[in-house]
Amino acid sequence: MRSTFFQRTGIIILLCFSSFRIGAQEYLYEIGGMLGGSFYMGDANKNRVFNNMNPAAGFIFRYNANFRIAFKANLAWARVSGSTEGLENVFPNNAQASFERNVIDLGGQAEFNFFPYSDKYKYLYTKRISPYIAAGLGFSVAPGNGSMFFSPHISLGTGVKYKFKNRINLGAELSVRKLFGDGLEGDDLLDDPYDIGSGLFKNRDWYSMLTISVSYDFGLRNCNCNKKDMNGIY
Repeated sequence: MRSTFFQRTGIIILLCFSSFRIGAQEYLYEIGGMLGGSFYMGDANKNRVFNNMNPAAGFIFRYNANFRIAFKANLAWARVSGSTEGLENVFPNNAQASFERNVIDLGGQAEFNFFPYSDKYKYLYTKRISPYIAAGLGFSVAPGNGSMFFSPHISLGTGVKYKFKNRINLGAELSVRKLFGDGLEGDDLLDDPYDIGSGLFKNRDWYSMLTISVSYDFGLRNCNCNKKDMNGIY
């Protein structure tokens, strides 16, 4: 009788533990899309943040190395525009110029989550929501306007992630791209108009994107024991 009791108890404990492992499965990858707005800063907009907002959209792929660190790749399209009308600075011969241009953005960023990000493993103090910062490198291509503009860029960003439900993530991010060129506008007037030359961070164009995203988790992470949970994915 006692042997039967212990056998049943052992089976129940085993089933409960198995259910926990199934329910606590974690995923390595995310894929999804983003939608939002973009704005430009350069010779035709020196310091007005969010001025001349235009649409932006793209795809993202994220590799979650652990709860704190992730690596993201993006392919995005952004519309940028600007105008010298109303600017305080005066251009040579009181010239005026404006532009609109499409930008194709291909890049990658490393992300750091301020909180361990997951909706499982509560004993590891994980959170369903976490702010994060990101930094990376990429390339920007702007066709049209009589010339093809191409430049590498440095990207910096900050955002927040929210685990809406199992395998579904929501996000919001503000990121800036610092270009290594001054010809994004595609207008000769706006290409070094004061003839002062350019340096690594001087007289270069910028553009930014403010986006929301939805992504889907896939690719099960193998977690065989609590020790590996602690050392492998925290």
